[in-house]
Amino acid sequence: GTGRDYSHYEKTIDDLKDKVVNATVENASIVLGIDNAKLAADDFRQKYENEQAIRLSVEADINGMRKILDDLTLARAELELNIEGVREELAYLKKNHAEEIDSVRSQIGGQVNVEVDAAPSVDLTAILEEMRAQYNTIVEKNKAEVEAWFKDKAADLNKEVSTGTELLQTHKTEVTELRRSLQGLEIELQSQLAMKASLENTLAETEGRYGAMLQNIQSSIHDIEENLAQLRAEIERQALDYHMLLDVKTRLEKEIIQYRVLLEGEEGRSHHSTTISSGPQTSVQFRTIVEEYKDGKKVSVKEETHGHL
Repeated sequence: GTGRDYSHYEKTIDDLKDKVVNATVENASIVLGIDNAKLAADDFRQKYENEQAIRLSVEADINGMRKILDDLTLARAELELNIEGVREELAYLKKNHAEEIDSVRSQIGGQVNVEVDAAPSVDLTAILEEMRAQYNTIVEKNKAEVEAWFKDKAADLNKEVSTGTELLQTHKTEVTELRRSLQGLEIELQSQLAMKASLENTLAETEGRYGAMLQNIQSSIHDIEENLAQLRAEIERQALDYHMLLDVKTRLEKEIIQYRVLLEGEEGRSHHSTTISSGPQTSVQFRTIVEEYKDGKKVSVKEETHGHL
C-alpha cells in the first residue's frame, strides 16, 4: 500500500495557533484600553462632583452675601430716614426757636413801653442774646454730633457695602470660572464616555470575529484529528499487512528450501539415470517480491527469483 503525507497540516495548525495567540493579545489590549477609559471617566466624574460641590458652596456664599447686602441696604435706608427725621426735627426746633424769640421780643417790646414810665428795667436784650447763643451752641453741638454719627454710620455702611460688592464680584468671577471648568469637564467626560462606548463596541466586534475564527479553527483541528486518526489506522493496517507479508515470505522461503532439497534429490536421480534413458526436463522458478515501508512510505522493493531444473 502507499502512505499519505499529512505534513502540510502541521503548518495549518501552527498558523491557527498563531492566529489564536494574536487574537488573545489584541483582546487583552482592547480590555486594557476599556479599563483605562473607565478609570479616566471615573476620575473626570470625581472632578466633576468636586467642582459641583465647590460651585454649590460658592453659590451659597453668594446668597449669604446678597442677604447681608440687602440687610445693609435696609439699614442704610433706615439711617437715611433717621437722618431725615433729625433734620426735620432740627428745622422744627429752629422754627420754634425763632417763633419763641419773636414772641419774647414782642412781649419785651410791650413791657418796655409799659415799664418806661414806671421804672428802669434790666437789659433783656442781652439776656435774650445770651439765651440765643446758648441755644445755638446746643443746637450746633447736637447738629455736629448727629452729622458725625451719620458720617460714621455712612462710612461704615459704605465700607461694608463696598466689601460686600467686591466679595460678590469675586464670587461671581469664581462661579464663572467654575462653570467654564465644569463645562470643560462635562465635554471631556462625554468624550471619554464616547471613547469607552466605541472601545466596548470594538471589543464586542473583535470577540465576535475571533469567536467565529476560533470556531473555524476548532472545526479545522477536528478535521485534522479525524484525518490523523484515519492515517494512524491506515498505518496500523499497513503494518499488519507488512507482518502478514513477512510471514508469507518466511513460509515461502521455507517452502523454497524444501523444494530445493526435493529438486536436488530429483536432480541426483536424473543424473544417475541419464545413461539409461532420456526424457523431457522441467524448469521450476519462484519469484519473491518484498516491499519495505517507513513512516507510511514505500522506500524499497526487492524481487528475488529462484529457478531449478
